[in-house]
Amino acid sequence: MTPPDGDTSAAFPSGEQAHFRALERLYASAPINRMFNSRLFITEPGRSVIEFTVDEKVFHAAGAVHGTVYFKMLDDAAFYAANSLVSDRFLLTTGFNLLFTRPLRGGLVRAEGRWLSGKRRVYVAEATLTDAEGEEVGRGTGTFMRSQYALSGLPGYAAD
Repeated sequence: MTPPDGDTSAAFPSGEQAHFRALERLYASAPINRMFNSRLFITEPGRSVIEFTVDEKVFHAAGAVHGTVYFKMLDDAAFYAANSLVSDRFLLTTGFNLLFTRPLRGGLVRAEGRWLSGKRRVYVAEATLTDAEGEEVGRGTGTFMRSQYALSGLPGYAAD
């Protein structure tokens, strides 16, 4: 469908924007993400944001969010920041360092990823996790490597 003013960029993104939307679809289609009320946004090369909500379903015995949630969201945010720079291959996490800075008790959370270095084979990206009050609750840095998997062949990456 073509917008009335003739501008098709929003309805039919191309190039970089098409890649970003395809990565967002890929994230949404991953079976693991059925477990989380989350959404990925890629607005520019090398940056990503994941907004999600957590509740007691993901708490450990002491009543705060389990570390697996910190890792998953920080890894995903850093990963998609890096993969936003790669339009042909799926990246794989080869290492990730995580720092827990404070307990997370639930609510709306934001993971922000930012590419740091690398443009050929290995990429480095970082991510921060902030709670609903804007307080940092965790951060991490990951390394990501080009895989043998073509993005175009992965379910969810192609437009519906």
